[in-house]
Amino acid sequence: MSSPSAPGATTEIWRFEAIGTRWEVGTAHALTAADRAAVAVAIESFDRAWSRFRDDSVVTVLADRGGAVPAPTDTDLLLSRLTEIADATGDAVNPLVGGVLSRRGYDAQLTLNDRGAEPAPAWRDVLSWTSDALSLSRPATIDVGALGKGRLVDIVHGVLTERVAGPLVVDASGDLRVSGADLRVALEHPYDSTRAIGVVTVSGGAVCASAVNRRRWGQGLHHVLDARTGQPVRTIAATWTFAPDALTADAIATALFFDGGSEIAHRWGVEWVRMTTDGRVEWSPGNPADLFRRADTVAS
Repeated sequence: MSSPSAPGATTEIWRFEAIGTRWEVGTAHALTAADRAAVAVAIESFDRAWSRFRDDSVVTVLADRGGAVPAPTDTDLLLSRLTEIADATGDAVNPLVGGVLSRRGYDAQLTLNDRGAEPAPAWRDVLSWTSDALSLSRPATIDVGALGKGRLVDIVHGVLTERVAGPLVVDASGDLRVSGADLRVALEHPYDSTRAIGVVTVSGGAVCASAVNRRRWGQGLHHVLDARTGQPVRTIAATWTFAPDALTADAIATALFFDGGSEIAHRWGVEWVRMTTDGRVEWSPGNPADLFRRADTVAS
């Protein structure tokens, strides 16, 4: 997804790096030091719970020894939504895919050293949670990447909504949430970053994108793996989703790489566009984007 533009709406842009990605926050007036500190605290709290890339996170502790820990904030929200996506995709999406990603080289050190494919654990036999505890019956790596960045975008948006007035855009490199601004967003072609397959104007809510040309390495490896096989997806090149919140949009952007994704998108009321690896474009009946390619497929 190309950089969005909202002329005259958000004249102040705060750029920073967090959770391994580039962020841009657009507001009508410059954020104070206290505003920025509040965002940093929220991001640190989420990252310390859910990151598999830091050695002091809850996820890493459980990956090392299993057992039970106090449930971090958002445990039920994240894992319940992941359960629905797993059910819809026949476990192609699996909350314990983190170990498979690490094995294929997308590990905490970003070694990019591929040690071969293997299926993710049968997660329903291993992972459980209550309002008080998050538990693994044996060591395994929880990965909430299917929707975690979207949830963090929502968190940052919520923190700033309580602190600043006027239009607000929170953009975490392809996952964004907008309020009070008409934002024009280009849908970047996954094989040519200088081109777009369409544009969408967002007045409120979220747009999320995912593509196999991001986070690529080795011999055709990328970050979207089928957890049942440990192999990268080969049929879908990119997805774009439009929803009221970024968690929902992010989750469906992941689900659309697999069979069952369009069905759960419909159940959740999410509109979408996706491109296949052979160049076809598909979209949901209520898709709000203006597409430059209209000779392909409308999903029912």
